[in-house]
Amino acid sequence: MKALVYHGAGKKRWEEKAPPQLVEPTDAIVRIVKTTICGTDLHILKGDVPTVGQGRTLGHEGIGIVESIGESVRNIKVGDKVIISCITVCGSCSYCKRQLYAHCKDGGWILGHKIDGTQAEKVRIPHADNSLHRLPGGVDEEAALMLSDILPTGLEIGVINGRVQPGQTIALIGAGPVGLSALLASQFYSPAHIIMIDTDDNRLSVARQFGANTVINPTKQNVVEIINKLTDGIGVDVAIECVGIPATFKICQDIIAAGGFIANVGVHGKSVDLHLESLWIKNITITTGLVNTSSTPMLLKSVQSGKIAPEKLVTHHYPLSEIEAAYEVFGNAAQEKALKIVLSA
Repeated sequence: MKALVYHGAGKKRWEEKAPPQLVEPTDAIVRIVKTTICGTDLHILKGDVPTVGQGRTLGHEGIGIVESIGESVRNIKVGDKVIISCITVCGSCSYCKRQLYAHCKDGGWILGHKIDGTQAEKVRIPHADNSLHRLPGGVDEEAALMLSDILPTGLEIGVINGRVQPGQTIALIGAGPVGLSALLASQFYSPAHIIMIDTDDNRLSVARQFGANTVINPTKQNVVEIINKLTDGIGVDVAIECVGIPATFKICQDIIAAGGFIANVGVHGKSVDLHLESLWIKNITITTGLVNTSSTPMLLKSVQSGKIAPEKLVTHHYPLSEIEAAYEVFGNAAQEKALKIVLSA
């Protein structure tokens, strides 16, 4: 089979690789129908995730058809079309019993990280009963693909961790795919005013279409002045950081109201400054996290009912065989006006 293989920082290649085999009785082998590229994949290629070894197949999102299952798999059948969760869940360890699936002792984020991932023609999924979600007929495959990672991430690590509530003023810093996912998910909780902050005017325009009330470009506008004017000098109730750089984390600290929540979603490759000299008195809460994907069944029902349409995040389409070209587009997202890229087998 063909797979996108990591060969060290800055090096990747679409090449022949031995197809995956069942290893454990709880495994399934899934033939990929659709997959996509995540910002985390770019972090790996930059060398920011040294735990990814050379020879690893990248990718942790996908829609596929189950081709074979281990003898202990009960809920998933050969021929099922499934959503592949970015988080592998054993279901029985101490973390899983607390629904901290991201930290599963025999799973968590392992696809495209510690084991071969989904940017391939086939993939092995450990703990298949807990790590695959059967896709009902009639559900748009591209919408479902967004449930592998980014929509649960935006909801769980941004919106839920940030305790978004009706009537609040919230700010999202970063209008990339995860930031826009958090924007879509935040509307489940009816905030009164949604502010999107980004340096890309095209992405700010998309954010307006997705429901943002105010958009701010910090290269052209003074973020603090505008938010102070909007909030009578109080600041925002929730700031959701969706980039992962020092400048965006500082914006969160500059605009948060007393008693507010800063929910960090972005993947940080460098340390940031925490200004406790000004924050210690403000009674704020800072949260971090890796998605657990516990919200995926609820989000799937919301997609089925038409309450949310995450396929709107898709901007580009490529055959899976052209994944290297797709990476070039995704790596230059601002110039290419790219959000999520769907790769179809």
